[in-house]
Amino acid sequence: MDTQATKRDPRLLVDAPVWRTLVEAATAAPSIYNSQPWRFLVEPRRIELYADPRRQLEIADASGRSLLISCGAALFNLRVAAAHLGFHPRVRLLPSENPTLVATVDVDHRHTRPGLLDELYPAIWGRHTNRHPFWSRRPPGSTVARLVEAAASENAVLRIYDDLDEVSRIVDLLHDADFEERMDAVGIAERTSWLATEDRCDGVPVASLGPLPEQTGAAFRDLANGERLARPTASFEATPMVATLSTMHDRPVDWVRAGQALERLLLIATKHGLSASFMNQPLEQPDLRWLTRSPMTGLGYTQMLMRIGYGVPVPPTPRRPIAEVTCPPRKS
Repeated sequence: MDTQATKRDPRLLVDAPVWRTLVEAATAAPSIYNSQPWRFLVEPRRIELYADPRRQLEIADASGRSLLISCGAALFNLRVAAAHLGFHPRVRLLPSENPTLVATVDVDHRHTRPGLLDELYPAIWGRHTNRHPFWSRRPPGSTVARLVEAAASENAVLRIYDDLDEVSRIVDLLHDADFEERMDAVGIAERTSWLATEDRCDGVPVASLGPLPEQTGAAFRDLANGERLARPTASFEATPMVATLSTMHDRPVDWVRAGQALERLLLIATKHGLSASFMNQPLEQPDLRWLTRSPMTGLGYTQMLMRIGYGVPVPPTPRRPIAEVTCPPRKS
């Protein structure tokens, strides 16, 4: 392991190769509409993660909840990359009165061996949101259990619904939300603004939207608002594997934790050959979000709604240049 930078200056643990590795991993995280609403400040032994309020969606995310979930996912990737490099970082969530400072990640020593999260590092580069149909084959119970444990380890709850009536109830909420969205011209304009129909480094490219479902009752979110955009149609799974990610409270710190839980379970899913597609339209409607809670317990606040399954590989979506999201080290 290259330790030349630390030999030259023992104060500078986060040198250029280190912070580039950390930030590149962090920015590979998923974000609402691929808005990538984050910035990073680099210091000799610390990286600070900031939310970028200029990239907050005013209609779909008026509270900033999805913005902080996105930043939480980036934070978890940063933790994984730090473990890969041999750091045991100390993480503080929302450590100051500055509402845009999401987390500080401090390091004071670089070990000769990677940390425990290093096993997930390769999955960072293989995880891509998959809006295509999934196969009918279900993952084994042991894999499902690992996903549930991953969420729990980050103070969140993953519920995977197998009951057909409950799956139908969730899918009905998806379509209720779709109807509400079609009535909102301002919301449509906002979503359309994040379609990457031109060469750009953010947003969702048309190629990543996936095909349109042949059946009207599919579990699906069409970010293109029904426009075909030269997209094919396909038959989606009749009984999707639907999952909700929840937290017991609904504060900003819970949103950051939900983002970390989301990315942890997504990386484990990727490691096991699984993909996920987000269907968060009911969560953007306050009345419908309440109805996504488990009818069995009535506890918690749903932070993410997704379908999970095995599917065809999909390409990555674009990412902003590292220089655009990073403030380089301060002069000491």
